[in-house]
Amino acid sequence: MTSHAIPGTTVPARTRKTARLEGAVLVLILLAVGGAAGAASFTHVHDWTMHNSPSSTGDWFGWANAVITELVPIAALLVMRRRRAAGQPIAYPTALLGAALVLSVTAQLAVAKPGFSGGLVSVIPALAFAALAKLVLGKTPAPEPEPAPQVVPDRPHDRPQPVPAPLTTPAPIVATPSVQEFRPVPAEAVPVASPAVPGAEDDADDVEDVDQVVTAELVTRARQEAAAYLKATGRSITRDELRARLRVANGTAGELLRHLRTAATPAPARGGLGPLTVAARPDSDRAAANGHQAVAAL
Repeated sequence: MTSHAIPGTTVPARTRKTARLEGAVLVLILLAVGGAAGAASFTHVHDWTMHNSPSSTGDWFGWANAVITELVPIAALLVMRRRRAAGQPIAYPTALLGAALVLSVTAQLAVAKPGFSGGLVSVIPALAFAALAKLVLGKTPAPEPEPAPQVVPDRPHDRPQPVPAPLTTPAPIVATPSVQEFRPVPAEAVPVASPAVPGAEDDADDVEDVDQVVTAELVTRARQEAAAYLKATGRSITRDELRARLRVANGTAGELLRHLRTAATPAPARGGLGPLTVAARPDSDRAAANGHQAVAAL
């Protein structure tokens, strides 16, 4: 009973030794048959060549023709084996092998005795050598099977565990009371003549008449300028003077004056609410007091 190796398994060492021994015996048989058949076939081709060549032809020519005729089939078989393994066409080596065999058989039959038996006996060495060479060299070695990859089953602890989403607590909603800002409408300012400041008109002309955003810093600067003007002249600052000192537009200067009046004038009580107290800017207490005095008369 013949045992077959399962693909992907390891071949035992005893089986490998047996295969190597069989290969060595096959090579020895090929050498013995090839030597005997080659000697007979080479001799027949040599005799046939010399019989059909001029008398002055050297003996070496017969042996050269024998070597060419008998070794071309072996070379063709080797090329066929290589091309078949690479998946390439083998038409040309096959045609070359057939032509060499026909030439060798023709030489064997030419030197044989007339009759079927004489031709068969003469052709046997060449046919045996070609058949054995085809048996050994024409066999394509089977590729070694690749071992099957081992499949490792998934273990429960190897699987990624789902990560729970973090719990988010919504922020409490705090009701913010809306405070309505009361802005009293100030009375129209009465223009007061003020001394001309050198360079004030030129500086005022250089300012582009574009309203600016009234910021806390700008209001603080206006309060300081109003206090300084009141201290120097004894009069309240006007819009044009404030515009020249701060280098702002007319609309911005007027808005600053309204802010100063609003900060200096207490808002009337509404709906039972007490008077609103406007805190001074945190720049300077002295500047705030002077600013209030400067805009008190506006």
